[in-house]
Amino acid sequence: MELVSVDIGGTHARFAIATISDDGTITLGEPETIHTEDHASFQTAWEDFRERMGGSLPPRVSMAIAGPVGGEVIRFTNNPWIIRPALIGEKLGCDTYSVVNDFEAVAHAVARVSEDEFIHLTGPDEPLAPTGRLSVLGPGTGLGVAHLYREADGTYRVSATEGGHIDFAPLDSIEDAILARLRKRHTRVSIERVVSGPAITDIYQTLAAMEGKAVAEEDDIDIWKRGLEGTDSLAAAAVDRFCLSLGSVAGDIALAQGGFGGVVIAGGLGFRIRHTLLKSGFAERFRSKGRFQSLMASIPVKLITHPQPGLFGAAAAFASEHGILDK
Repeated sequence: MELVSVDIGGTHARFAIATISDDGTITLGEPETIHTEDHASFQTAWEDFRERMGGSLPPRVSMAIAGPVGGEVIRFTNNPWIIRPALIGEKLGCDTYSVVNDFEAVAHAVARVSEDEFIHLTGPDEPLAPTGRLSVLGPGTGLGVAHLYREADGTYRVSATEGGHIDFAPLDSIEDAILARLRKRHTRVSIERVVSGPAITDIYQTLAAMEGKAVAEEDDIDIWKRGLEGTDSLAAAAVDRFCLSLGSVAGDIALAQGGFGGVVIAGGLGFRIRHTLLKSGFAERFRSKGRFQSLMASIPVKLITHPQPGLFGAAAAFASEHGILDK
């Protein structure tokens, strides 16, 4: 069976033709990436992809969407597009579809990919627990969070959450300063404002202000580039501060969800900074939960390295929903 697998975030919409065999094995074709800002709607982006594929597509689609997916109208958290599920068949020419939260899809990927598609970040260097709860989160344009529960018989359940929008809790004077800067624009500051790709700009600006340096407002991509390359000490300090905050947030999510069987970091940005995470204070911050430090140290924390977990997971979610997924 072939279907169109789609992963729509705030910045990019990724498309691929997925093939699902009778035993549930999933194979992805070469993905196509489209910038969301280049299209007025998802339908025109779909038509762009269809043209790239020679003018025809399978009559099935599974969409992973960055935002809540319930209701008659789906609105993206960091993207002006809207989708009306009742019109998917008519607008896209599909007879079967699935719509899932983007990190719900990533959690499906975590449940399905092989152990060699993870790298170890901290905690026991052992595979993720085969049963019980796991937490899945990752920074991108926003911060995605999902919950995965594995049963003893090999089946699993996935729950989408909006955990990226819980309140940010600063832990030191630098994070107090970051929060103060953000409060000038946002009455309520969520962790997504500090742990996401665009957040590096506010972190960088805060550190510059603390040192009395006047720096121009600039694109977050440039700050990430200089910080990861080490060509700008202030940008590198901002990246390290980001890793600290990500460690704290990952630990909080594990505590809140009971993800003691393992935590998985995902997302395009998570993959990009994987080597930096290993050298940063991420692990220390993850464990630093007071009386629960021993518990946190017992949790394996991994980073998924599959190149397209959203697309793979969207196809897996479709297979699961339509009863063609193996255990």
